[in-house]
Amino acid sequence: MGTLGFWRLAQADPEWVAAVDPDGTEHRAGDLLARANRLVHGLRELGLKTGDGICGLVPNGSDGLVLYLAALQAGWYYTPINWHLTGPEIGYIVADSEARAFFIDERHAAEGLRGVTFSGIAGDRVFAFGQVDGVRPASELTDGQPDTAPADRTAGATMHYTSGTTGKPKGVRRPLNGMDPDDAAELMTFLLALFGITPGKENVHLVTSPNYHTAVTQFGGTALQMGHTLVYMDRWDAEQTLRLCERYRVTNSHMVPTHFKRLLALPDEVKSRYDLSSLKWMIHAAAPCPVPVKWAMFEWWGDCIYEYYAATEGGGTIATPEGWKKYPGTVGTAWPISELLIVDEDMEPVPTGTPGTIYMKMMGVRFEYKGDQEKTEANRLRDHFTVGDIGYLNEEGFLFLCDRKADMIISGGANIYPAEIENELMVHPKVGDVAVFGIPDEEWGEQIKAVVEPAPGVAPSPELAAELIESLSGRLAKMKWPRSIDFIGEMPREPNGKLLKRKLRDPYWEGHERAI
Repeated sequence: MGTLGFWRLAQADPEWVAAVDPDGTEHRAGDLLARANRLVHGLRELGLKTGDGICGLVPNGSDGLVLYLAALQAGWYYTPINWHLTGPEIGYIVADSEARAFFIDERHAAEGLRGVTFSGIAGDRVFAFGQVDGVRPASELTDGQPDTAPADRTAGATMHYTSGTTGKPKGVRRPLNGMDPDDAAELMTFLLALFGITPGKENVHLVTSPNYHTAVTQFGGTALQMGHTLVYMDRWDAEQTLRLCERYRVTNSHMVPTHFKRLLALPDEVKSRYDLSSLKWMIHAAAPCPVPVKWAMFEWWGDCIYEYYAATEGGGTIATPEGWKKYPGTVGTAWPISELLIVDEDMEPVPTGTPGTIYMKMMGVRFEYKGDQEKTEANRLRDHFTVGDIGYLNEEGFLFLCDRKADMIISGGANIYPAEIENELMVHPKVGDVAVFGIPDEEWGEQIKAVVEPAPGVAPSPELAAELIESLSGRLAKMKWPRSIDFIGEMPREPNGKLLKRKLRDPYWEGHERAI
């Protein structure tokens, strides 16, 4: 298999270009290693010990990577913070994670400084990349420190905060394993090996989404441990994705179905302009992918598209190109180290083909929601856990998702899954993006509402709404048709593609109580 783990690889070949910033700046492995080592020495002088945490409010690129690499060899928890959050939300995470140091990039200075105020963290534990008024530059922490490996190296971990559909977000915290960081890095590569991804410096991983998302950190970090070069994007753009794939001979990436939809919307002459022959493992997740969209991607990119279903908390499934083509729409079968359990309202297993709540288990891995034992236990069924998704297994153990339990519409006593309706509307050429949810209805309990972001150049109108509803004829039962469609200029999505459905739905429910 060859050498695995960033630190070993960097020592063996310090000239290897391990990362490329969004502006094209290339970073040699030896330089990144030295920066991470100096940071560990500097933070230890500040008093950080094994098990402590650090937070970073930093854009995609080498600065955040250095924080990650430092934590992973010093036995710390690293929490990357969503830079779309407000000062109070940032402050909550810094305080809740008990961060002993907080790093702010100058791009996010305004809300970052508000976050400092709300968190109560001491000013001498806040450091800046670039110019942030009143904050010491991170270089003050590292200047003059040795670039040699720190003593007593021990594996750290990331602690990501879940987006929190209800209440405040919670940190998903796993016990530190006490391993040597090099051995832990080798163990990490198991994740990408599940997809058949191979180690080696001929591979290049394109980072398409913000690094504060669990999957983005996991897939990018693991690719680095396998010796792949990380190419960072700052803001996602369809043609820029193709340009970078050609320029750097990208072999693997982590994407979401929204990316596919926007890539497919590019003019044919643009799509055919780029050489994508290097692509081998283009992995997607985070949201349901309409079957016609995925077929179109297979036709364009070939059999390099892999899908998985998982959660920050652990466990999951993989759909290989062959598996998906056999059962279009599946999210695959359980990982070798994962188990699936589908249960009804009484927590009893359901028969094959029957939808129920999906529970998962990952062998040997426990987690807790930091500071919330009640939430940790509430989401567990024995040693399985759920994030509230509904789905079913077919006779061969392939999982199909229906929707999130919280998004399910109960109309006239019938359970209706918005994702099914969204998938049908999404393939209409005049639709750029779509969200479906239930709104109050005195007679039926809930009625189906669709909110549509028209495709570029398409004007919203009552006629368009009627055309979209009528397009469902023969494809969906009438009971699943939206009663009405509203239009929006831009759908509220997180940069990883997750739809912020509550932002759309909540105004319709003001003054009403939802059953779930």
